[in-house]
Amino acid sequence: MKVTLSFEQTISSDVSIMVDALRASSTITVALDNFKRVIPCFTPEEALKLKSECGGILAGERMGAKIEGFDIGNTPVGISKLEGDDDTLIFTSSNGTRILENMSSKVLVGSMINAEAAGLKSIQLASNHIDVVMAGVKGKFAIEDFLASGEILYWICQNLDDYQLSEYAKSAIMASRDYDSLKEAFINSRTGIRLAELGYGEDVEFCCRKNITENVAIYDDNELTLYI
Repeated sequence: MKVTLSFEQTISSDVSIMVDALRASSTITVALDNFKRVIPCFTPEEALKLKSECGGILAGERMGAKIEGFDIGNTPVGISKLEGDDDTLIFTSSNGTRILENMSSKVLVGSMINAEAAGLKSIQLASNHIDVVMAGVKGKFAIEDFLASGEILYWICQNLDDYQLSEYAKSAIMASRDYDSLKEAFINSRTGIRLAELGYGEDVEFCCRKNITENVAIYDDNELTLYI
């Protein structure tokens, strides 16, 4: 099995794992506890139009802040506390949903909170190539995505007998092994600092937690559902 790490665009036509560690990947993952499906939209206008046509809960952010007129922001802690009868979450984010739009392979969503499960599910789904794809922030490298990807890659390699690992992927695994340093990097990242300033420090702490859920979302037919 070929195992690689990429930035923004996948190099695999087989299986890709989208990683937007702060916070879209975690928000999507926990949303599947309360919603049957998450529909990613690439603009706020598209999300608002979809809600007017189909109903559902609107969640999303731009520059970390909740979008005006939306029900809730891109917040895994907030999403986990939502109650109601809606089974659809309409979701848009600055980076994660943008990356999904350009994927041509089978796509899973990975984060720190489901790293082991995402790694195992990718092995089940893949034939020859797993590519972990960092979303970054507006075209720039994000250390939190690199470290969360390293955690996912670690679990992929732990459960494969035969694999070819790119050096980029190997470096992410090595960087992710010191959990205290990883958590500090999340908190002190550009995104972590901005989210804390916006009042979302609890989300940053939540997104650092390792393997607290087995939920893994799969992206198919323009929606995200639980991969069984």
